[in-house]
This record gives sequence, structure tokens and C-alpha cells, in this order.
Amino acid sequence: MAVKCITDIDIYNKRVLFRFDFNVPLDTTGAIKDDTRIRRALPTIKYAIGKGARLVLTSHLGRPKGEIKPELSLKPVASRLSELLSEKVAFIDDCVGPKVQAVVNALEPGDVVLLENVRFHPEETKNDPKFSAELAKLADVYINDAFGTAHRAHCSTVGIAEMVKEKGTGLLMKEELENLGKAFSDPKKPVVGILGGAKVSDKISVLKNILNKMDVVLIGGGMANTFLKAKGLEVGLSLTEEDMIQTAKEIMERAIQTKCLFCLPEDAVVAPGIENGQEARVVQVKNIGSKDMVLDIGPATVKKFTAEIEKAATIVWNGPMGVFEKDAFKQGTMNIAKAVASSKAYSVVGGGDSVRAVAQAGVSDEVSYISTGGGAFMEFMEGKILPGVAALES
Repeated sequence: MAVKCITDIDIYNKRVLFRFDFNVPLDTTGAIKDDTRIRRALPTIKYAIGKGARLVLTSHLGRPKGEIKPELSLKPVASRLSELLSEKVAFIDDCVGPKVQAVVNALEPGDVVLLENVRFHPEETKNDPKFSAELAKLADVYINDAFGTAHRAHCSTVGIAEMVKEKGTGLLMKEELENLGKAFSDPKKPVVGILGGAKVSDKISVLKNILNKMDVVLIGGGMANTFLKAKGLEVGLSLTEEDMIQTAKEIMERAIQTKCLFCLPEDAVVAPGIENGQEARVVQVKNIGSKDMVLDIGPATVKKFTAEIEKAATIVWNGPMGVFEKDAFKQGTMNIAKAVASSKAYSVVGGGDSVRAVAQAGVSDEVSYISTGGGAFMEFMEGKILPGVAALES
């Protein structure tokens, strides 16, 4: 794929329109609770400032569904960027139109302006060519550094790229593609995939794609219950997907055919319900009762999974092992996070819950790479071509 990076493009005195992922969590007062996504964009922004570009920053925030919602304004992001860069980041309350064009055209080399939430316009998510053309009026160069939205074919991720001749990735997008490529395209073996989360249905395409690429797949979280039930075991009140049981059987058969070791929990932490932490106990999966709810993997499973992680040369993790938000059911996920961090393998973690889990375990700095993508990370695992990346091809 012939995709340029910003470092391959002359951006001096050019109006460079950037698509970033500033979709940060806000509290009830509108303050930013976690600025990680903003910080991950800083290397690209600083590079462009240093090269004398005229920076025009765009992003979405939340799901305003084409309506102007003040609580989803990007204004707090402009303030935070100003603090982090130690220089003024101007903010304008729209992202297209004559007023915006006038501000952008008046920028001097090194100036930075952040435009308002692109999803305040309904045309954005429809990839409307007219809206894409309006965005393109602001750009001599287009740079996409929002891996987290690369799976979306929207105006600011795909439409504009088709209208601006000079285009490429930012430093973060390049970093994401290189690191995920290292884990999926030509990984060092043995490769261990760790999949958790609530539903098999969310991970079917991933499982089908990775079984012939992984040497070992470790399954935890609510999705493990459906596989256990497919093997004829009682799972009580646990989250299961009855309509996925046949699919689960087919996936396990496929694992045998591809010689992929498919590991399910041997024991589990159960309780009558998520709020019943004080009643939690460990049982073998063959002894799960009709009134039990499986809420975490047990210590024997942690030991089994850790043994496979220790043998790995490459590790890919998406999805927690249990309801780690609750103290009574977090230990499995925390222990797996620590095992991944302690491994000598090249490790990639993606997906919001998994990223939060390694942070909660205090081992984020010990993981080889933490992806900023949720849905984009999943679609990369599924082997799909990401529209936001394909649109950057020269």
C-alpha cells in the first residue's frame, strides 16, 4: 500500500488539515477526564509546527447525531492542547463555511486552530461529497492521524482524502499500522491471542480470521460461557448467547483443523450476581451451579493461561477476562495483564476495556504497544481493509 507519512510531504506554509481522534471522555462539568488521545496526537502536531505548517485540526467528540450539542463541543480540547503545547490553540465554533475559511486562510506558519465537532453536521457520517468538498476548501494537504476512526468512511476520514491531492498519515497512524502489522502480518512465533469481553457475536469475524494465524487462543470473559455451554457444560445464570452455540462449536472444530490450541477456562469465580461480590467463590467449570453467574476466570485458569503467555513470542490482547470493574471479579484480568507485561514477547493491547485493564494493573509502560483503536483495532484483527487508510493511497 503506497501511503505517505507527513514526514514525506513538504508542509511549509501549507494549510494542513488534520483528522485527529479527540473523542475524549468528559465529566458532568465538561472537564476532560482522560487526555490520553490528545497526548498521543502531540508528536504529529509538534512536528507540523516545527516545519512551519498552518495547522487546521479536526475531530469528532461523542455521538451528537448531526445536531449541535454544546456538551460535546471540542472547546475543552482546544484549552487542553494550549496547555500541553504551551502556546495558543485557537478555536472556532464551526468546521465549514466562509467564516472558517477566513480564519484558516489568515493563519501564519506555526499557527494552530481547532475546528468544532465535525459530527455536528449530519453530512459528516454520511460521507456527503458536498460536505467533503467544503472541508477540502480548508486544505492544501490532508493528514489523517486518527487510527481510532480509520474504520469509518466519513467525510473527514475518507471523503476529503479523495479531494485533496497531497495526503498521508500522521506519526500516530504510521505507528499504529507498523505495530499492528508487526503483530498480524509477519509475527514471531509462537503467537498467542487473548480474547475476552461479553459476546461471541462481537468476535466471530476476529476468531475466524486469527485461528490460522495464532498458535494459541485464550478465551475469557462472558464470551467463554457460550463456548463452555457448546461443550455441554452448565453455566447457570451466566451471560450466554444461545444463538451462537452452533457457531461456537464450529469455531472450536476449526481450531482443531488449523492446529490452534484453543483454551477455555478450567475454573471460574462465580456469584449469584454482579453485585454479590461478598458471596464470590471459585469452582471448577464442570461444577458451575444453576444459580451461579460466571464473573471471572479462576486461579487455575490464570496459571494455565500464564504458562502459554510465557511461551509466546507475540501476544495480541483484546477484551477483559471478567467484570474487572468490580473488585471481587478483577483478579483474573489483573493477573493476565501482569503476565502479558512480564512476558518477553512483543505484545499489543487494543480495545478500551483491555487498555483500561493494563492501566488499572499499573503495567501500561511494560506492554510493547497500546493501540488507540477500538473498532478499528477489531477490524484490523478481522483482516479488513480500513477505509480511512485505503483513502490515503497515492
